[in-house]
Amino acid sequence: MDDIRSSPDRQLVDAVLANRPGAFERLVREYQGLCWHIIARMVRNPEDARELCQDTFLRVHQCLHQYRHESALKSWIGRVAYTIALRHLQHKRIPLVDHDGDDGALLENVGDGFDLEAACADEETRHHLHEAIEQLPPLQRTLLTLYYLEETTIPEIARITGLASGTIKSHLFRSRLRLRGVLETRTGVAA
Repeated sequence: MDDIRSSPDRQLVDAVLANRPGAFERLVREYQGLCWHIIARMVRNPEDARELCQDTFLRVHQCLHQYRHESALKSWIGRVAYTIALRHLQHKRIPLVDHDGDDGALLENVGDGFDLEAACADEETRHHLHEAIEQLPPLQRTLLTLYYLEETTIPEIARITGLASGTIKSHLFRSRLRLRGVLETRTGVAA
């Protein structure tokens, strides 16, 4: 229990709640990248994303006293950012996922033998990959970003999004298949 009480998350939260100079700014600096990745991938409009990131940190500041240290601070802040972006999409009536004949079957294996990093080793392929990611629905863009850019674990993504692990794995699998198809078509890269 002592390690939890003295964890960097707890120390930072305690400093912010005690209104120590620079504590909240340190929290923002530490988690602004995560917040931006989640919101910008979901929303895609840079102006809206900036505003929603500000809203996220305002909400974090207002509600930090409710954080119970039951999960990593990263997960808690990620959940706040995800919820704010989700509400924005709902307000704008933007669908979170494509409903393209998916039968709802969950795939338990994230890996499909396709190596995204190896596939985008050159600049042109990377450009095609980023274009293809931007064409994905908001939820799939966000899950890919959390998993690959933020290196967030599946259980942590589940805490952030409220989705079941199997659902997350299924979305990641389908996203990778879709990206593979786009890369094979545009670049002739056999994945």
